[in-house]
Amino acid sequence: MMANFHVVIPARFNSSRLPGKPLLEFQGVSLIEHVYRRALAAKPQSILIATDDERIATVAEGFSAAVCMTSVEHNSGTDRIAEAVAKQAWDDNAIIVNLQGDEPKMPSANIQQVAQLLQDMPNAQIATLCEPITELRDYQDPNVVKVTKTDQGLALYFSRSSLPHMSKDQLADLAKLAVYRHVGLYAYRADYLQSFVKKPVSFLESSERLEQLRALQAGDAIAIAVAQEDSGHGIDTAEDFQRLSVGN
Repeated sequence: MMANFHVVIPARFNSSRLPGKPLLEFQGVSLIEHVYRRALAAKPQSILIATDDERIATVAEGFSAAVCMTSVEHNSGTDRIAEAVAKQAWDDNAIIVNLQGDEPKMPSANIQQVAQLLQDMPNAQIATLCEPITELRDYQDPNVVKVTKTDQGLALYFSRSSLPHMSKDQLADLAKLAVYRHVGLYAYRADYLQSFVKKPVSFLESSERLEQLRALQAGDAIAIAVAQEDSGHGIDTAEDFQRLSVGN
């Protein structure tokens, strides 16, 4: 049975590396509307944009999106989503997909996939996706988050370091090996989301600057699968946006 799910898109104006990025336009459409259209194509039960900025809210309401105003004090998109979900009348077992507001190329098939993965693995608290790493520069780049996983489809560890360690001979055949980058697309159940944001920041999380490690260190299970379609890359910097604008 196909999963029923809600999509929540966290969007803040004051990004440290690219302020105002949700409202940047390409192809005559704001970044946040491109993301919204990706979510719409996945046919969720609902889509909610969670923001702390009236400028984003005004633009989102202009393309008929539902908006939830949230605190300016949140440290992460997950915290923002948790506040928005707490204000909805959704069941505790409702599946929530966290679609970042800077992922304009995320395929709708992957949004559906991550929701289905959580439904199909009831013992997992979170579901997410990954993609093969085929280039040495990505394997060595600390901005590319690596992940290892079990044969049963659970995440073992996430790191900004090259993971797993490999010999020079292995690196020569990188494209043939099971080395993965993490795709920052998540699904949670509503009740777990509320409990997650109440957990203290863990040592591993603060060391790697990766929020999902809070869940792993607490012993929670993260289901992970290879994305059905190329997820593209999020927009973090002006250079990222320039590449998007010129179609690369």
